[in-house]
Amino acid sequence: MNPGKNRENVGIGLSVGIVLKKDQKSGKITQGIVKKILTKSPTHPHGIKVQLEDGSVGRIKEIHSKK
Repeated sequence: MNPGKNRENVGIGLSVGIVLKKDQKSGKITQGIVKKILTKSPTHPHGIKVQLEDGSVGRIKEIHSKK
């Protein structure tokens, strides 16, 4: 399972790659640092939803640094 699908693998300050809602069809990855975790459940099949420091919101597809 993709580590970005488990909330326990995600933390504030983590460097991640997310897919924004508008980029879901193309799958374009946006890089950033997690500011806020928006998904409340422990897992999500499409990735944990987060807000990045720049305000972007999307689901995690890649984790670049461990918390």
